Amino acid sequence: MLLSVNIVDALSSAYPVIDVRSPIEYNQGHIPNAVNIPLFSDEERTEIGIVYKNKSEKAAIELGLQIVNPKLNDFILKARQIAPELKVVVCCWRGGMRSNSFAKLLNENHFTEVKVIIGGYNSYRKHVREFIGQPITMKILGGYTGSGKTMILKELVKNGQQVIDLEDLANHKGSAFGGISQPAQPTNEHFENMLFYQLSKLDLSKEVWLEDESRNIGKVVIPDVFFEQMQKAGLYFIDIPKEERAKFLVIDYKSCDRDLIKQSVLKISKRLGGQNAVKTSKLIDENKLYEAALITLGYYDKAYFKMMQTREQSSIIKLDLPKVDHQKNAELLFAQYCKISNSC
Repeated sequence: MLLSVNIVDALSSAYPVIDVRSPIEYNQGHIPNAVNIPLFSDEERTEIGIVYKNKSEKAAIELGLQIVNPKLNDFILKARQIAPELKVVVCCWRGGMRSNSFAKLLNENHFTEVKVIIGGYNSYRKHVREFIGQPITMKILGGYTGSGKTMILKELVKNGQQVIDLEDLANHKGSAFGGISQPAQPTNEHFENMLFYQLSKLDLSKEVWLEDESRNIGKVVIPDVFFEQMQKAGLYFIDIPKEERAKFLVIDYKSCDRDLIKQSVLKISKRLGGQNAVKTSKLIDENKLYEAALITLGYYDKAYFKMMQTREQSSIIKLDLPKVDHQKNAELLFAQYCKISNSC
């Protein structure tokens, strides 16, 4: 059975999704968990585009058929591997010729239900932006660098709280050092797709916890409408002594490549100050990571304090904590949250 469905119905079907766009289109952004079976390689798609522009639509279609026909059996085999129950959703850019021709091929080869997304990936992107833009009740966990905020958020999940880990989605810890030992960052477009995917699994009638971030997480940018809500949300600020945070950073980064750490120091050398940058690099060479961490924290603490001043001060709840202990600190934070919200 061959069906055309809107994006909401497609996402709620729980069928595997096959994205038939070219690899470059897919890598720019796709429906999370969708599998790419490209009708055309990037080079083939470019060649067809040139023929369309210089000759005609008919000539481009004929070239496309010449390229695709030898691949048909391979398409069917791959689709069966992805959807062994023979029920699948098919997606291209606009839900046009590519997805419909692929869907027809599957339908003619014993797939029992094949759904084509009306408007394709383009309609998915519109849905993502609208969903992310809706009002969300947020609670923000803030604190100076090295406070162990990400681990505290994980503990909050154990307490039944809803959490979105933006740094995990961005493959980056936020600072100049945040990309060390991390996978490649997604595009902004795909970061939004994954943010939507995580949000769609939550009950948005309830509060969602996030870590306080600047607008940029490495090269990824938090969507404006979402970031504005984060800025207006209540902030739970955990204040831990610099010396304790430096100890935590040493543990966190001790197994990392020293040259990568020094390269990250260079990224902030102007803001750190020339002499401090040179001194920090020398300390890293001498394996004195604690002393190096203290210098960099001097810069990051000032930068974060300045960022925090842009918030409505009455929305900030401060917790003085003696050391970086994510389990204990999560308990104290949750107790304070319950006391204020009266909802636990």
